[in-house]
Amino acid sequence: MSLARHRYSFVDYLDIEEMGPVKHEYLGGDIFAMPGGTPEHSALCAAIITLVSNGLRGGPCRAHTSDLRVRVLATGLATYPDAAVVCGPVERDPASATHVVNPTALFEVLSPTTEDYDRGEKREHYQQIESLRTYVLVDQSTRHVEVWTRGDAGWSNAEYTDADRVELTSIGVTLGVSELYDEAGLG
Repeated sequence: MSLARHRYSFVDYLDIEEMGPVKHEYLGGDIFAMPGGTPEHSALCAAIITLVSNGLRGGPCRAHTSDLRVRVLATGLATYPDAAVVCGPVERDPASATHVVNPTALFEVLSPTTEDYDRGEKREHYQQIESLRTYVLVDQSTRHVEVWTRGDAGWSNAEYTDADRVELTSIGVTLGVSELYDEAGLG
């Protein structure tokens, strides 16, 4: 005899998110607690926000911290990227005024426990967001940045290391890899 697994509705998920300080991801009736990060992870997230916000100053795009809730309408994934940029007016999920559905750029800082998910399944979900043009993966253990960009022919990726400069044309920002890790205090 097998026990039936409880499936949560999106409304159940929203109720759980409002009850406590722990962030959760939602997909297909399942709710997953999101683990806290290391000091390195946190420092890189702060550095991304600082550098991207400085680059966006005066333009139509705004940077958001990991408190921003993002929903992938095509797949149902509800999550909190480490950083996000929304260009133009914010569009909200029709089922949840707290979830944004139109990010232009999303950033994830890789950790040993989330790297495969962020590079694989989560990337595939994110790439189904119609407005998304750039997905940036930042390694917390080495000076390495991977950028996925949507162009006319679909998605392509490029990798950058220490001395490289990363052109995020979708949001009009250039990030120096060294500058990013130096800002985070990671040698």
